Amino acid sequence: MKRILMVVTSHGELGQPSKETGLWLSEFTKFYDRMAKAEYEVDIISPDGGEVPVDPRSLSELLVSKKLRDYYNDTSFMEWLRKPAAPSDINPADYQAIYFAGGHGTMWDFPENEAIQTITRKIYENGGIVSAVCHGPSALCNLKLSNGRYLLEGKTVTGYSDKEEKAIMLYKYIPFSLEQKLKHRGAIYEQAKIPFRKCIQKDGRVVTGQNPASVKGVAKQVMNLLIQTD
Repeated sequence: MKRILMVVTSHGELGQPSKETGLWLSEFTKFYDRMAKAEYEVDIISPDGGEVPVDPRSLSELLVSKKLRDYYNDTSFMEWLRKPAAPSDINPADYQAIYFAGGHGTMWDFPENEAIQTITRKIYENGGIVSAVCHGPSALCNLKLSNGRYLLEGKTVTGYSDKEEKAIMLYKYIPFSLEQKLKHRGAIYEQAKIPFRKCIQKDGRVVTGQNPASVKGVAKQVMNLLIQTD
């Protein structure tokens, strides 16, 4: 059975203690739901193995999504989600894909985590798939391959845009612009013509989505790539 490693943030403050952030819950559940239905085995890690904060703003989706409510009200599921493994517990050779869920917290604890970079590099160089959505691509900004080149160099990718950050009035709180950082690393950055609409980019074995609306599309592309390697 193929295994997928899902990575979530451990960071819960949006630039200052009075502003909470964390994992954008549906960016985890929508991807997980697709993988579980396909009977792939899923494991979770966070940068420090610590408890996973859920962004309170992401819970507004509970009002419109029965499936998200079902996951949120599933005590055993939420307990599993909130207690991820640490990177040191993981053998990259066990996984055929890695997925970085978003949420603003990732901007603080994904980019500089060398242990997660090592895991991601090994999965990719072993023929695996690297995928991320929304702010999740922040994990890829500093990732170098064994040849010393950035993974993103020359690849077409997407991620949460400057327009979207400014529209929700959080641009001044983030530590850097994800859009600009992706471009700086040599990536070809694409975004939806209308903010908050879905945008999915697949370049080889790298799959990225722009925002929460893009999660299902990312999952579909990852599943297609996994099927091709059966």
